[in-house]
Amino acid sequence: MSYDLVVIGTGPGGYVCAIRAAQLGLKTAVVEKRATHGGTCLNVGCIPSKALLHASELFAEARDHFSDLGIEVPAPKLDLAKMMAFKDEGVSGNVKGVEFLLKKNKIDTFHGRGCIKAPGQVEITAEDGSNQLIETKNIVIATGSEVAPLRGIEIDEKVVVSSTGALELASVPKRLVVVGAGVIGLELGSVWRRLGAEVTVVEFLDRILPGMDDEVAKQFQRILGKQGFAFRLASKVTKVETSGGGAKVTVEPAQGEGTPEVLDADIVLVATGRVPYTEGLGLEHAGVRTDPKGRVEVDAHFSTNVTGIYAIGDVIAGPMLAHKAEDEGMAVAEIIAGKAGHVNYDVIPSVVYTFPEIASVGKTEAELKAAGIGYNVGKFPFTANGRAKVNRTTDGFVKILADAGTDRVLGVHILGADAGTMIAEAAVAMEFGASSEDIARTCHAHPTLNEAVKEAALAVDKRPIHM
Repeated sequence: MSYDLVVIGTGPGGYVCAIRAAQLGLKTAVVEKRATHGGTCLNVGCIPSKALLHASELFAEARDHFSDLGIEVPAPKLDLAKMMAFKDEGVSGNVKGVEFLLKKNKIDTFHGRGCIKAPGQVEITAEDGSNQLIETKNIVIATGSEVAPLRGIEIDEKVVVSSTGALELASVPKRLVVVGAGVIGLELGSVWRRLGAEVTVVEFLDRILPGMDDEVAKQFQRILGKQGFAFRLASKVTKVETSGGGAKVTVEPAQGEGTPEVLDADIVLVATGRVPYTEGLGLEHAGVRTDPKGRVEVDAHFSTNVTGIYAIGDVIAGPMLAHKAEDEGMAVAEIIAGKAGHVNYDVIPSVVYTFPEIASVGKTEAELKAAGIGYNVGKFPFTANGRAKVNRTTDGFVKILADAGTDRVLGVHILGADAGTMIAEAAVAMEFGASSEDIARTCHAHPTLNEAVKEAALAVDKRPIHM
């Protein structure tokens, strides 16, 4: 069989790339090692974790806050098996949706492990061991990422689990130790904390959420502390000993000497990040270069050093975000079809789906200072927002960073309820090169949480109305 394009991997980057290529008239096929499409995101990542975050948030709301609103109900009882079934139903609906879209766009699907035998040739090894070779003018590597291992710590997905195992626990652990204070650790820690677990987060750095705005991270840590999280910052896990269905976790100072601390845990979640997944792809045989971190090297047009072989998503440099991969998938399909595909890496939002949420787009203050860029800051707290006050969701604030000379918005950071939705306004504004004045002069509906974005824009010029 011969194709214009074969995409290896059907996560958000891969399936979007294939659909866009088919829309542009390219004869397209996809290769997927899983039985279902959607990659890590839909199967064991973004989608199932958000289902559990949603369900656990409602559970905690009913238990802790309904009475404050005049809603008297019996104490909620957790049916974890049913909650997991709810999560699985959401996953099933999403992966079936991708399958439908691939069929709708007449994209051929091959299930098995794809290996690049040579430029223009992809060998597919099915689960039964049978092989099939297909030919193509172009190949896009969209194989995503896998859990980063922690040296000396074995993940058994029973007591010591990855994010995948943390989505499948059969019971609520009494004590959960989370290794890593990044997005995945805090989101999954939030799920099990709401359902009753004692959660301790161990982080090598002296702060949570590396790469996020410093002020946001500090305030968010205080909020999580009030929710019952315990933190061991500037600390490292040096040993995990499992026995009798539990574990003893040895924690030591990250730098210098100090007295080790041993934490008892029923479950240990290793959430120290992800690494590109390139196993069995045949990159060395095909001559495709990778960098020291194992990422596929590409140019500005997502092309590797081998003509006709491209790469996108988690397998290349940049933030490991599903929507970043989607945009790259669209862009590379358009480039292969002879069009001008492009991704604006300065306007890629990032969201932490805890409660409250954190969302950001563009530069942080630390990045602007490091680059020597002058900027003005406008901040507005949700304590002064009418909708947040009446909803009792006043934790957090909006921060807008604007160029000191041109007033162009360079970064927006939101800590608050529904921040992940609100950040889209900032992303659109930045995509069009908006100034803080543009946002400040845009009429926002009242009463909405988004009014805090307008007030933060007004605050850049030191003229907020409600503060």
